[in-house]
Amino acid sequence: MKKVLITRKFPEQFVAPLQEVAEVVQWHEEHSAMPREQLLQQVADVDAIWGTLEDQIDEELLAHAPKLKMVANLAVGYNNLHIEALRDRGIMATNTPNVLTNATADLAFGLLIATARRLVEGADYLRAGQWQGWSPMQLTGMEVSGATLGIIGMGRIGSAVARRARGFDMQVLYHNRNRKYEDEEMYGFRYRDLDALLQESDFVMVLTPYTAETHHLISARELALMKETAIFINVSRGGTVDEAALYDALKNGDIWAAGLDVFEQEPVPVEHPLLTLPNVVALPHIASASVKARHEMFKTNVEALLTFLDDDKPKNRLT
Repeated sequence: MKKVLITRKFPEQFVAPLQEVAEVVQWHEEHSAMPREQLLQQVADVDAIWGTLEDQIDEELLAHAPKLKMVANLAVGYNNLHIEALRDRGIMATNTPNVLTNATADLAFGLLIATARRLVEGADYLRAGQWQGWSPMQLTGMEVSGATLGIIGMGRIGSAVARRARGFDMQVLYHNRNRKYEDEEMYGFRYRDLDALLQESDFVMVLTPYTAETHHLISARELALMKETAIFINVSRGGTVDEAALYDALKNGDIWAAGLDVFEQEPVPVEHPLLTLPNVVALPHIASASVKARHEMFKTNVEALLTFLDDDKPKNRLT
């Protein structure tokens, strides 16, 4: 019987099918990752790992896992996986594509509205007992309807956000490695090079994958190109943005506000400079955190693991 290691406590209904056909070892905590030392010990005799983005499947771990043949990653992104090392060892890896698009697009657009209209700041203002009456410019924000949205990274999620923007009569600009001619013709989206997009957009949203090429894609030079009234939204990965440069731009009024669901270090330290600014809406990386999306992610991983345990090749393979 093959052995599966689960690095978090996952809902029982998704673990049970694996327990029927394999020996399953599961970490007992839902909200914290298995400590690295224990993870390295546990992988010594496992055939498969079901893990999350916080589990680094790298050369060190693989050296401790001579029997490993399968990794199921509970995420679309896979920066935590050393793909080349897995491929060199003939180890299969899968992720959860195509099931997070709507949940992530909903959150991204909600974060845009919350930042533009200062919703979090307004709620805190009320709860702190500061609402003493009405004044003409009290907590005034930026309008979304009719504004220009610039999307950097026009994949499935970017396209879904852009379609939502049409309902707010927004003009949508995008920058992507490949032109999306069909979307341009069908929806009226317009391609721009990166500099032009930054200069023309009222809202700039990053939805590109995190790679060596996109590391600090948005830094001081790019922020300086944006309008002083522009709002920056990041729902991709923290590493796509130079956070020190973003802090300076927000503090100095070079851009108006930012909405962030991701940070370079996660969980983000509460003393992080960006969290001291009133014009930053910060969320704890919850773009895909709808019940439906999470359940679909679990099911996608379980299907892949069951296929592997049945000595077949799973879908959604990265290697």
